[in-house]
Amino acid sequence: MLFTVKGMATFASALAFIPSSNVHPRRLRMSVDPAAFKSWLDAYGRAWESRDPQAAAKLFAEDGTYQVTPFLEPMRGRQAILAYWSQVAQTEEDIRFGYEILAVTPEIGVAQWWASFVRTPPGLQTKLDGIFLISLDADCRCKSLREWWHKQQG
Repeated sequence: MLFTVKGMATFASALAFIPSSNVHPRRLRMSVDPAAFKSWLDAYGRAWESRDPQAAAKLFAEDGTYQVTPFLEPMRGRQAILAYWSQVAQTEEDIRFGYEILAVTPEIGVAQWWASFVRTPPGLQTKLDGIFLISLDADCRCKSLREWWHKQQG
């Protein structure tokens, strides 16, 4: 199935029309607005580029989830996310991160993102291009991050 930017925006917009009676009570506490989503993505980029696992983990709620691919179980909780980002910080250098916000609803933010870095070892140049689906809580911490990405190395 091919997703286009327009298709993702339409999907995200459709989420806004789900009747509140169909929304799990925990989801009612989530609050995504364009400024908060941009601020969160900027902080995520700074944490990744500076190789700061503590800063990355602090972007997530204590019970937040992080699913790096649809084929892996999500990491659950800030400590698991900290362990993941500690590993990332040890294996990537010269990191550059960027993004474009595709859609924002009160429940979810959708962004295309891209990154480049040198994987260490062996010093392999790597590029990633992906999509984020992110839910934030009222404190602007991530409750749920799901991502899909493709990698180019060489």
